[in-house]
Amino acid sequence: MPTNSELAHWDSHHYWHAFTQMEDYDSVVIERGEGVWLVDTMGQRYLDGVSSMWCNLHGHNHPRLNGAIRQQLNLIAHSTSLGQGNRLAATLAKRLADIAPGDLQHVFYASDGSSVVEAALKMAFQFWQQCEQPRPEKTQYVALGKAYHGDTLGSASVGGIDRFHALFKPLLFDVIRLPTPDPRTVASPTDACKHFLQQLEQVLSAEHEKIAALVLEPMIQAAAGMVFHPPGYLRGVRELTSRYDVLLITDEIVTGFGRTGRMFACEHESVTPDILCLGKSITGGYLPLAAAIASPEIYRSFLGPTTSGRAFHHGHTYGGNQLAAAAALASLDLFEEEQTLHQLADKGQKLTEILAQLQEHPHVAQTRQHGLIAAVELTPDPTSKLPYAAELQIGSRVCQAAKERGVWLRPLRDVLVLMPPLSISLEELDLLGTVLLASIDRATEDMSNLIAASP
Repeated sequence: MPTNSELAHWDSHHYWHAFTQMEDYDSVVIERGEGVWLVDTMGQRYLDGVSSMWCNLHGHNHPRLNGAIRQQLNLIAHSTSLGQGNRLAATLAKRLADIAPGDLQHVFYASDGSSVVEAALKMAFQFWQQCEQPRPEKTQYVALGKAYHGDTLGSASVGGIDRFHALFKPLLFDVIRLPTPDPRTVASPTDACKHFLQQLEQVLSAEHEKIAALVLEPMIQAAAGMVFHPPGYLRGVRELTSRYDVLLITDEIVTGFGRTGRMFACEHESVTPDILCLGKSITGGYLPLAAAIASPEIYRSFLGPTTSGRAFHHGHTYGGNQLAAAAALASLDLFEEEQTLHQLADKGQKLTEILAQLQEHPHVAQTRQHGLIAAVELTPDPTSKLPYAAELQIGSRVCQAAKERGVWLRPLRDVLVLMPPLSISLEELDLLGTVLLASIDRATEDMSNLIAASP
């Protein structure tokens, strides 16, 4: 049995962490989970304020999810999806089709969000090559500024955050990039929806004959710093893409499964995309799984004799894995058994009250919320609300202060993300808010002292 110091060394030296500067990494090795709490090898407890990177729904170590996985493990852990199915993947596909918006009913599995966006992009491309009236010239994609859809080459190509993907630009394909639909960037926020839809229509009217699909995160661009789109924008995007014969791919890898108060963010504006991408929370945050759910029109275009070459020649070894499907089915059961969506109203109201307190802080520029997704944006100057200099790493300083107080958060530069498991209690939400307020106090006071002491 390794000692804690050995584990910390292996964690820092051998385990190369995602999106982490390993030279600065302060090792934290998690041993177990209990509800919304993480416990490290030293016995330190942390409230999981970001759902273990936006994926855990019902809490850690949930007996219902544990039992479903154990039960399936006694039967089989994995079999291929190439040329054969399995009971759980088929059942999950039917359950997903039943709850998906509109007529979406054909489920393609992948292992993670990046991979499923990649699959959706290829589906859209191939659709136009072989649909009933082929349009082989439709090969381009429209994406939003500051978009994030993953880190494989295709998903990174439709992404638009330079600090993640600029280095790899020579490897990526070009897309038609629209400005980020952020109401704060226009002179009249009340006219923001009309403004951004006009920009989209200008592009579609000029370029629609060569555009295969538009891909977007509906309502909230998470990795962009929790950018909230103006109300009505998603509905308008659907209307325009339909009018100009462009497919709509919605990436609900973050917003899906109750995060916004509805099962899917698209439901808030009664939108049915052509392809819906799901991941992260699909298994309750337990095991890797993702899904692209396609419309009948798209699915039909891939049907034909084996020799036709119309099949979707794309796949993932563990797509439709039985253990992951067991967790996903148990997660859907929990939504019904624990009335998860029904309970979100009170929790959302509690979070609203917490954010109202935080908004009064002199170093909080703005708070934003949709369901149990929230953002707290920091500023050194409450008058101008300009951001801190990036090199000051104010978001990281606040999260470090929160960690010392037993709350685990991860920033997006100056933006503090609050996205706890949906199972969090009202009391735990209160604790999250109290710790965050104290941590902002601590970090901004330290920062003010540093600035004052500098020559």
